[in-house]
Amino acid sequence: MPSSTGPAVSSRAASGRVQPVGLADSVAATMRQKLIDAEWRAGQRLSESALTEQLDISRNTLREVFRILITKGLLRHEPNRGVSVVVPTIADIIDIYRVRRIIECQALEKSWPMHPAHKRMREAVESAVAARDAGDWRHVGSANMRFHAAIVALSDSQRLSALFEDMAAVLRLAFGLLDDPEYLHAPFVEYNARLVQLFVEGQASLAARELEAYLVQSERMVLAVYAHEAA
Repeated sequence: MPSSTGPAVSSRAASGRVQPVGLADSVAATMRQKLIDAEWRAGQRLSESALTEQLDISRNTLREVFRILITKGLLRHEPNRGVSVVVPTIADIIDIYRVRRIIECQALEKSWPMHPAHKRMREAVESAVAARDAGDWRHVGSANMRFHAAIVALSDSQRLSALFEDMAAVLRLAFGLLDDPEYLHAPFVEYNARLVQLFVEGQASLAARELEAYLVQSERMVLAVYAHEAA
């Protein structure tokens, strides 16, 4: 039965049956999206009173949300200091990019060009171009995350998509620690456009190879700036 603590949405279990998602899971997804959209920064302390009012939930529900996100590695709890957003490490970045190369390149190479997710890829590129032209680099970064989420969606795997959303939240936190978002995001707007074009033209294998090189370049850029910031 649906949870009595609030509205429920549905997800599909391994059995193929649609299962209800409780209020805490739904709110946790909303908070994760705030991380992906760079609304919160790494290390930021989260106020229970402010969040219960903002999200219109009880403290008990919020604490369950915190537990979910702590388990996912997106928040941390410190005794006598409360809950804060995690600060990604260099090891986190290396691990995330390793997993991304496995998931995204395979998804792009094995899918068919007219998979519905290709529309999301194209829409993300269009959003990134508009944000770039407006000098809005935070929204360029958000559009880039949507682009890569759409690539993962080509796999038709809810588990992989959920895994990517968690990784995207941590990666966006890492991006937020860097001082020059234009340097970080500008090169990849055109790269993303090229990947879409190759994919819809049926050159999925070439697109996957270019994506792998792209992700290696992105990782090196992030790690280089991260190391500089830490120095």
